Amino acid sequence: MIGAAVRAVGGLWRSSHPGPTLVVTTLSAALALASGVSPGRTALLVASVFAGQLSVGISNDALDARRDRAVGRTDKPLARGDISVRTAWVGAAVSFGAALAFAVPLGAGLLLAHAAFLSSAWAYNLGVKATRLSVVPYIFSFGLFPSLATLSAAEPQFAAPWAWVAGAALGAALHLTNVLPDLDDDARTGIHGLPHRMGGRLSARIAAATVVVGGLAATLGPSQGHLAEVSFLAWLFFGVVVIVAAVTVGLVRSGRSGRSLFRLVMFAALVLAAQLVAAGGSLSG
Repeated sequence: MIGAAVRAVGGLWRSSHPGPTLVVTTLSAALALASGVSPGRTALLVASVFAGQLSVGISNDALDARRDRAVGRTDKPLARGDISVRTAWVGAAVSFGAALAFAVPLGAGLLLAHAAFLSSAWAYNLGVKATRLSVVPYIFSFGLFPSLATLSAAEPQFAAPWAWVAGAALGAALHLTNVLPDLDDDARTGIHGLPHRMGGRLSARIAAATVVVGGLAATLGPSQGHLAEVSFLAWLFFGVVVIVAAVTVGLVRSGRSGRSLFRLVMFAALVLAAQLVAAGGSLSG
């Protein structure tokens, strides 16, 4: 009995996309602390975001179980039969409920914002990812993401407009890049989202440009466009983003595609995320 429960929990965890789940959760904690949110309220936010990301990842694999089996995804617990689809849906539903429960003590603003964030992510899983609008949930959810930190504060407020732009750019780049290694498998199983329609190389180019736009917003936004007030650290972050984006475009021109481009743009996206954290004290405008 205990062994079965342990195997089920392990299968659910491996189905939750652990890497992205931990990255998004850690980013929420960093943004909250950088914004001056108290440790207690930050802990509640982290618990809420972690549970929400579990629900998003598990529901994605539950919906994709048949597709993953069709293309031989032996890295997926559901495709291997380690856990049942029913168990996955129970886990996703419980995680979704827990995410909202942890948000309640932080106030109605955070509760509604996180519910909107998760609803957008679930909409992507439920079918938007197979349409030309596949990037929209990413733009919306990550544009809203910095506000999860500022709405968790004792005096809640939405993040500044520049943070919405930087977050939305980060989301668009993540979506356009995240699917690059799986374009062929997705196409064989009926997934034709925006990156699939544009092709890997154009998607990588646009993702690189999007990260630069986000980096520019995160560089100039906190100083309200006053160049003299931009910190050296902000320029350093932006410089790294521009260099990585330029290398990405160069590789595309030379004919490279797939995982090499994926890793480069993901690195640039992580630098942009770090830049958001560094500017955390200015997130609320």
